[in-house]
Order: sequence, then structure tokens, then C-alpha cells
Amino acid sequence: MKVRELHAAEAGHAVDTVFHGLSARSRYLRFHAPVPRLTESMRRALTDLDGHRRAAVVAECHRTPVGIARLIATGDDTAEVAVAVVDPWQRRGVGSELVAALSRLATDLRYAELHGDVLGENQPMLRLVTRVLPGARLTREEDDVVHVSYPLTFELTHEELVAGLRW
Repeated sequence: MKVRELHAAEAGHAVDTVFHGLSARSRYLRFHAPVPRLTESMRRALTDLDGHRRAAVVAECHRTPVGIARLIATGDDTAEVAVAVVDPWQRRGVGSELVAALSRLATDLRYAELHGDVLGENQPMLRLVTRVLPGARLTREEDDVVHVSYPLTFELTHEELVAGLRW
């Protein structure tokens, strides 16, 4: 299995493949509602990637997408995260690899915090979050939703530090 950044030109194939690999239960846990099919507007939103404010990583096995993790900016330095792994690949480390890779990408993009909502019944995802993102804050909200927030840290390069001092 390989995890890499997903680019807009290939996002449609990856989104379609992963969505069709999700059971009705997995779709419910991912979208927090029954989603029997991917509408055109949903597909457009999921494939709209610019590499910064909307970015994603894909997990592939023999070049076939088996999972996607996306971030979408919700502020200048915060982003919401969503993860989906096709059913046959769940509980095999794919989600962990995706979350770790997306966290690294978000750090490279200079985000200070990642956040997202997980249904309280989605215990495997909550365990994954606490394992892969130590220090993540979990807050139970209304309707059995757990809000997850995770502060990111990044190091300034020498050039960025000097540029900041000059400014």
C-alpha cells in the first residue's frame, strides 16, 4: 500500500472508487447521514482540490484507491479533516496511514490545527484518532457527535525566520 498526495486531475476516479467501496454503514459513519449515492454536487465538492485550502491524500494498493483523507480550510490556519477507507481495507492500518500523512501535509501547509466530527458510535475511528494523534482533544457534542481538535506544530526554516525578523 502506498499513500501520497491526491491531485485534482485524478480526484474523480479516486473519489468514485472509494465511495463505491463503502458499505451503507460506512457511508453513514463518514457522512453522518444515509448516503445511498454520490450526488453530482457532493462529487464536485469532494474532488475540488487546490493543494492548499482543499487538499487530500490517497491510499492505493496496486494503483487502486482504497482510502482518502481530505482537509478543507475553515480559517487561515485551521482545517477540517474527513477520512474514508473502503470496507475490505478497514482495520488494516490504512486509516492510520492516511491520518498521519494528512497531518504531515497540513503541517507542511502551515496549518496550526486540524479538527473534525466523529459519530460517537464510530469507536474504531475514535480509537484511531487517539492512537495516531496523541494529544487530540475530544469533546462530546449534541446528537452523540464527538468533536476532535488536534494542534499541529511545525518548525520555521532559517529563511522563514530571517524573513520574519526583517519584516
